Amino acid sequence: MFESLSDRFDGIFKKLRGKGRLSEADVDEVLREIRLALLEADVNFTVVRGLVARIRERAVGADLHAALDPAQQVVDIVHQELIATLGGETIRITYAPKPPTVVLMAGLQGSGKTTNSAKLARWFKAQGRNPMLVGADLQRPAAVAQLRTLAKQVDVPVYSAPDDVVASGQGDPVQVALGCIAEAKRLGRDIVIVDTAGRLAIDAELMEQVRQISEATNPDYTFLVVDAMTGQDAVTVAENFHQTLELDGVILTKLDGDARGGAALSVKEVVGKPIAFASTGEKLDEFDLFHPDRLAGRILGMGDILTLIDKAKEAFDEQQAEEAANRMLEGQFTLEDFLEQMAQVKKMGNLGNLMKLMPGMPKELRNTEIDDRELARIEGIIHSMTLAERRDPKMIDGSRRLRIANGSGVTTSEVNALLKQFGEMQKMMKGLGGGLLGGGRKKGKKKQKGGRVTPKGGPAPAGLPQGGPGAGSPKTPFRLPGI
Repeated sequence: MFESLSDRFDGIFKKLRGKGRLSEADVDEVLREIRLALLEADVNFTVVRGLVARIRERAVGADLHAALDPAQQVVDIVHQELIATLGGETIRITYAPKPPTVVLMAGLQGSGKTTNSAKLARWFKAQGRNPMLVGADLQRPAAVAQLRTLAKQVDVPVYSAPDDVVASGQGDPVQVALGCIAEAKRLGRDIVIVDTAGRLAIDAELMEQVRQISEATNPDYTFLVVDAMTGQDAVTVAENFHQTLELDGVILTKLDGDARGGAALSVKEVVGKPIAFASTGEKLDEFDLFHPDRLAGRILGMGDILTLIDKAKEAFDEQQAEEAANRMLEGQFTLEDFLEQMAQVKKMGNLGNLMKLMPGMPKELRNTEIDDRELARIEGIIHSMTLAERRDPKMIDGSRRLRIANGSGVTTSEVNALLKQFGEMQKMMKGLGGGLLGGGRKKGKKKQKGGRVTPKGGPAPAGLPQGGPGAGSPKTPFRLPGI
């Protein structure tokens, strides 16, 4: 969503490099470009004006830190001010002393209320809670059916009007809201998420209904679900709902879209309420607390290593990963291990989105579209091998390669490419392991504290070298075919 804005900022900061001090003229030129970049990104004019004024106040005549060049100093100032504009801190969810904690979901039709109600239920489950969903959108019979379908995927119960009442479209959502608290207590559910009806536009009937539901449930949190693709309209919608409901926060959907992103940068300052959660995809797990500092870093091209770490923690089994790393350094890493690691990486989400999170990633690579079907193709090749072939690829001769190619629907040259590149990676990692371990672990030698391998006379390397003594120094680093 913020790719064009990130590109603009990247170009702006390049112009500052090499300057010894920031003059007022330098700052004014940068601020003009920042102002235009933000306005083109559909950020609210008042928000842009305030943000630019704060940056100017801090940047004009600022003495450069010894470790920072002018571009870095301006980036630091802009980064801090973007964080403040986006809300400053991540919202902290607290729970009612006497369960259940009630969450009311409001928004216009098509904003994603129902889907994000299920996503929120899944998020609460991950926090060790026992949520219940409430289908209070009775003007669309399909809404309750959709909620039930999504609830099954996250294994959460749904409370609503009887099926025949829902089908008739004559149910009373306020009565459903009145009964949901007692039902949650009966089932031992400590979180109640109420999905309310929406309209194509704000009207008096919609506001009155959602107000009555709010009075009936006395929610601990009222979240407005808004579509980030609607730009400044999303901010206007938030203002109108806030006047009726006293919002506690906003859930911003479709942050993975190609809109300009102005709503994300405007809603906190205009409405006065933070973005609480963000939905970054259609899958139920593509949803999390909104972190202003992380988004600000991504806008400025800094990547988002913390989100990447969070995804890795969710996807990877720590013990399996450590065992695989040890086998890799000992030259025992097989295609079977590689297949397992690919399955773990796929759990982290779309590869293209992961690339955008990596700090220092060049713009050209960050904006590259990576087709996840390439992973499926590689998996197909490996799955077409026998277990013995995966463990010892050297045994794969010409006839076996042809069989594998036919079984996976690819050409023998693609099978050859995968085997060659995997072999190069094995050589490199075995050589690196030999260098780190002094020729390999001696039998019976006690492993260093914490299991960490360190080279003689120095700390563990921060990353894997491409060559060096004993590293095999392959001409082409290992990569996935087609990527």
